[in-house]
Amino acid sequence: MFNNGKNTIRRGVQPLGKLLSQTNPNLITLTGLVLAITAGILLAAKYLALGGIFILLSGFFDVLDGSVAREANRITAYGGFIDSVSDRYADAAILIGAMCSGQIAMPYPASIPWFWGAVALIGSYMVSYTRAKAEAAGTSATIGIAERSERLIIIAAGAIIGYLNIAVFVVAILTHITTIQRIYHVKTTLKRK
Repeated sequence: MFNNGKNTIRRGVQPLGKLLSQTNPNLITLTGLVLAITAGILLAAKYLALGGIFILLSGFFDVLDGSVAREANRITAYGGFIDSVSDRYADAAILIGAMCSGQIAMPYPASIPWFWGAVALIGSYMVSYTRAKAEAAGTSATIGIAERSERLIIIAAGAIIGYLNIAVFVVAILTHITTIQRIYHVKTTLKRK
């Protein structure tokens, strides 16, 4: 959704990537994961604004690891694998932290306050899964309105301004829309092959 913004951020991070090019990109990936776990803990402890800031920091490190890998010419399949696995753990830490905060209840279903957090977590995983399965089928599925960076920004913003419940609800809906977009895209792309 924010592809132009992503490219601008990548260009902005490039000088720092050059500066840190002697650093192992996987170490930066793991630092981002630690920041995401910290964000989840902060959300669970109801330090929502601070948790939101840590989500943004985690997202920054998620961009930085790729920049360092490109600048150091250290892009590897294993690095991509570690990055993807770390992202899934980070997504879980953030959304489980939000669920544990008790701050994401919505009017429906009122009896299950963590419901939309679970829907958002499943949707986040499905966005990633559909991309991976599309690539395994020989096509790509990088389209959609709720890629990881968008999800992080929405949840971080919601946490910082005190509307974590609305942010998680929006992510829950948008991730499943993205999954449907990707399924349709892969279906039409594979039919053309």
